[in-house]
Amino acid sequence: MLQMLMLGSSVLGAVGQIAAGKAQQEASRLNAFNIETDEVRNKIQTLQNSRNRREQYIANSSINNTMFSAMGRDIGSDRSVEAFFKKQKETTAEDLYNIAYMGEAKGAKLKQQATAQRIEGRAAMQSATIGALTTLASGYYEYETIKRK
Repeated sequence: MLQMLMLGSSVLGAVGQIAAGKAQQEASRLNAFNIETDEVRNKIQTLQNSRNRREQYIANSSINNTMFSAMGRDIGSDRSVEAFFKKQKETTAEDLYNIAYMGEAKGAKLKQQATAQRIEGRAAMQSATIGALTTLASGYYEYETIKRK
């Protein structure tokens, strides 16, 4: 009777370990999904930031055109005005590049985090399986040892 209880206890322990491993794996999958959702949000935010910066450039260019015209400066032939607009355009291009670069960098980081979560989940499941098999083997060994006595 004691032998069967010990063996049954080992089986229950192994089942519990497998269930815990599956739960950890599912939690990791959910975390990876949430991180991937953040990655999509990051892409959208990057696009919005780029669009906002382009709109800001267009608005600033319009205001500056109006301002220079009101000052009586010839926008087409005044070299200092031309240099001003060129610098404004270069600054905007740099800003757009930086926005895109930072968005890509954050996206890559999020992809790595999602991958790490999935790997953690698989490792937890493998560990639980090994633990369950060890528990079963140990229980069977104890069962056989007691049975022989």
